[in-house]
Amino acid sequence: MCLGIPGRIVAVGEENGLAMGTVDFGGIHKDVCLAYVPEVGIGDYVIVHVGFAITQVDEMEAARTLEVLRAMEGAVEGELGQPLPARSHP
Repeated sequence: MCLGIPGRIVAVGEENGLAMGTVDFGGIHKDVCLAYVPEVGIGDYVIVHVGFAITQVDEMEAARTLEVLRAMEGAVEGELGQPLPARSHP
């Protein structure tokens, strides 16, 4: 199963002429291509599918989706290489 997983952009840059960024998926950081969403920047939330940010989403939608994915045991390991960390409560 291939999932689109929401995350927050924590760094942006360029690699081999492509817009790239580091995205935080609730504690897991991955480098992703930002070429399909040139309008995004640090602090924005995106949906990432197979290493590409494919659309921008708001923070509430990203948080809601991450909680659903946390409840689905084993749902993100294929995409992120590890399970999402447990949500930290304030």
